[in-house]
Amino acid sequence: MKTQEVKGYRVWLNSENMHESSLKWLSELEFAKDEQLFFNDLIKSYTLQLIDSEHFEDAKKMSEQISKTHDDIIALIEAVKHHENGLEIMVDGLDQYEEEQAYRDEHRDLILKINAFLDEYKDLKKELFILIKGVIKEGKQKRLL
Repeated sequence: MKTQEVKGYRVWLNSENMHESSLKWLSELEFAKDEQLFFNDLIKSYTLQLIDSEHFEDAKKMSEQISKTHDDIIALIEAVKHHENGLEIMVDGLDQYEEEQAYRDEHRDLILKINAFLDEYKDLKKELFILIKGVIKEGKQKRLL
């Protein structure tokens, strides 16, 4: 069994582990894709407040980032599906060392890409909620006055 080093630790890259990782990634990415719909609705719900407030520029950037993130999610889902379909090379019982190593390398690259994406996505969600929270607070303060 071969290992690869990813971010300072070693991961066993057998076909079962890679399959499970791919399924987990697809689940997380599909959930993020569904979250995008919620985020778009959230921004639409507070459009008037966002246009009126000093948060307009931030909201505009946030909306653009959400659109870009949606495109990234779609691309990553396609990459993971393509990768998952190529798993046959690992389980076909033939000794194809170069192809199997290339598949493991592709898997390692996906680990890095998806982890980086999910970290950025988490930051984007935090920024969005902070922005909307600020708009809601401003609205409440205006109503109290």
